[in-house]
Amino acid sequence: MSRAIKHLFIGGLIIMNMGFSSAATAHETDRKLTIVNPKTLYDPTPNGYSTAVITPGGGRVAYISGQGGQDSTGGLSPDFAVQVKQAYANLHAAIDALGAKPDQVAKLTIFVVDHDMSKLEVLTRNVKDMFGETLPAQTLVPVPKLAIDPMLFEVEATVILD
Repeated sequence: MSRAIKHLFIGGLIIMNMGFSSAATAHETDRKLTIVNPKTLYDPTPNGYSTAVITPGGGRVAYISGQGGQDSTGGLSPDFAVQVKQAYANLHAAIDALGAKPDQVAKLTIFVVDHDMSKLEVLTRNVKDMFGETLPAQTLVPVPKLAIDPMLFEVEATVILD
């Protein structure tokens, strides 16, 4: 083997090892989302969301399609609160399938048919039950209807993977 090729080969191993070492010693906090709720803005946490979320560098992004309140047989309760609870259970199952955890969700978009303030408590309770203190950024979009007539609620998510 020529001397130049040996140097390239050894250099390649060093580069690969350096990359491996830094990945192996990365702190778990380097992969965490950073929640930002500026003191100069209204505190959104009582309503179950954060103003902004900073994602860690180098993370892969997964987008979870809208999850409605259908159970595993496709059944859909006519009750709004039941649909919301089931939709968050479905979202949790999708997050689990990615090998992720709820604290890796950076953003939620929720769609509510005929939204009014009476539905806000149900929404807030469910998002806090799932996300605890690590509340993702969130947008609520009132809509006249969803994909199928009995659907009253849908939630989609952006997840940052390790």
